This record gives sequence, structure tokens and C-alpha cells, in this order.
Amino acid sequence: MLAATSFVSSVSRTRSLLPLLHRPHQSSSVTTNLQFQTCGFGSSTLLRNSHSCQMGFSASAKGNVVSTGVPTSVPVRVAHELLLAGHKYLDVRTPEEFSAGHVTGMTRNPKFIEDVSLRFGKNDEIIVGCQLGKRSFMAATDLLSAGFTGITDIAGGYAAWTQTRLPTERL
Repeated sequence: MLAATSFVSSVSRTRSLLPLLHRPHQSSSVTTNLQFQTCGFGSSTLLRNSHSCQMGFSASAKGNVVSTGVPTSVPVRVAHELLLAGHKYLDVRTPEEFSAGHVTGMTRNPKFIEDVSLRFGKNDEIIVGCQLGKRSFMAATDLLSAGFTGITDIAGGYAAWTQTRLPTERL
């Protein structure tokens, strides 16, 4: 069973979606939401290293940072396996995109880095997703800059998630 709460981004000063999915071994969980302003980033880059995209989906978000502080992006199937393994999910789409459908277990929230810091540890393994993969990449970069170490971006975002027919829900 999944639960949820919300946040707002200090970077974009706009509302967003931040979901944290329930870990199977926990009795309760909190899902949070936040939103980032869209900007002109190019298409998401898929970065692979020994800690992500491994055979059997034994990926770990720890160490998924290139020396420049760029987050690792993984395909949605890998992200889904990470969620099943207990990683948390951070959705940075607009409220309208979120209302149209979202990964199971999320609700809306009004703040970002400050609130994320209150709800997540700096070493928590967090998967960041948006509609197409651009905003989540920006959010993941901001989280890395804020000292979070277990950040993984979803390449292709929610659009790729639904195309792959992974679990979703509607409000």
C-alpha cells in the first residue's frame, strides 16, 4: 500500500509533485510531490556505469553521479525494478500532468529542497521522474547539488513509463 504528501521547489518557485513509494518491508510510507519549471534542455542522456543498468536489474542508485555532478539516467524498466527494491520515487511534473495519471502512490505537495531534506535522508535512494525526462534531470541535478547522493533520473519520464505499461493510477 502506498501513501503520499507534497513539496515546492525553491529553484523554480513553482508547485510540483514528489512521490515516495512504499518500501515492501515498511508498515507505512509517505509520497511527496513537487514541480519544476520546464526549460530548454535537450533530450535526456542515458549514462551507464557499473552501478546502474546491470543485468538482472541489480542496480544501485549509490554512486550514480558522474564526476561533474550529472545524475545517471536509467530506462523505465530499471526504474521500476529499483522501486520494487525499495527506492523512492520523486515526480516533478505539473499538477495537470499528475492529475491525468501518475505512478501508483502519489499525491500533491508544495515545497522542494527544504522539504525533501525533511522527508528524505541525503543518502536515500531516490528515483526522479517527470513527463519526458527533462525536468527530472534538472531536479536530480539540484538534489545532487544539495548533497543528496542516491539520485537516479528516469530516462523518458512518465511517457516512457506508460508506454512500457508499468503500474499507474489516476486521481
